Amino acid sequence: MSFKQNRITELFNIEYPLIQAGMIWASGWKLASAVSNAGGLGIIGAGSMYPDILKEHIQKCKKATTKPFGVNVPMLYPDIDKIMDIIIEEQVEIVFTSAGNPKTWTSHLQSRGIKVVHVVSSVKFAVKSQEAGVDAIVAEGFEAGGHNGRDETTTFTLIPMVREKIDIPLIAAGGIGNGKGMLAAMVLGADAVQVGSRFVATPEASSHQNFKEMVVKAQEGDTVLTLKELAPVRLLKNKFFEDVQELYTKSPSKEDLTALLGRARAKKGMYEGDLEEGELEIGQISGLINEIKPAAEIVEEMIAEFEATKIAAQNF
Repeated sequence: MSFKQNRITELFNIEYPLIQAGMIWASGWKLASAVSNAGGLGIIGAGSMYPDILKEHIQKCKKATTKPFGVNVPMLYPDIDKIMDIIIEEQVEIVFTSAGNPKTWTSHLQSRGIKVVHVVSSVKFAVKSQEAGVDAIVAEGFEAGGHNGRDETTTFTLIPMVREKIDIPLIAAGGIGNGKGMLAAMVLGADAVQVGSRFVATPEASSHQNFKEMVVKAQEGDTVLTLKELAPVRLLKNKFFEDVQELYTKSPSKEDLTALLGRARAKKGMYEGDLEEGELEIGQISGLINEIKPAAEIVEEMIAEFEATKIAAQNF
């Protein structure tokens, strides 16, 4: 399949069907522009930005790349109206929404010429998103870092099930960090892949160097999905994680878990580099991440491996 004929590359006007996830405390304008300049679709993660900060990042990204880029907006955001106003004012062409009802903003954004993609973790919500009129769907499996589904459906189980139920373009996410994983996801029915964790370990990611180095050191089993009563999140094991586990032995209420989590726990870990008390969100694929390297190199390597694996597969 030629990339030029791919529904996602045509939808976003990009070279490769490779999207960089909009991650909190990692996906600022530097990372987004680097991925876009390399031929993928870079995304600014608005989830950790005040409206004025997001506006600054969008404007800087425009100066750093002439290629398409998007903004990811978790719809639980308290200043969602201001965020959407800025996106429209700044003429952002692509928005990825998550953590909410896709009906809320899809038609509003599309009426202003913006393409809308919604992130889901189940077949049920993929169908609802298609009914809401989104342009494409990201189906994210249990392996993913950050917040994902409670049902623990793996990416390679979820993608073919979603593909059977929807007709619009489908993007696979969760546990994909190299070209082989990219090809496998697309064989199962995805039109593209969204990659998060691999792009954390880049110079361009805005996350703290301490966090990046811990991601590189991570091995199989070093991440666990937890805090399902609040919002499921995959965390690297550290002191904060152990504190959560200790609290679970006491059959805690949601209020107890919320009190332990407190405020700005993710910022403390991923942005400020507190590896003991911070919340360290990353995917299972971290076990395959062995070095910090520029985003453009990651894109180039993934596409080269994708092509080489596709050729090799023809000989099976």
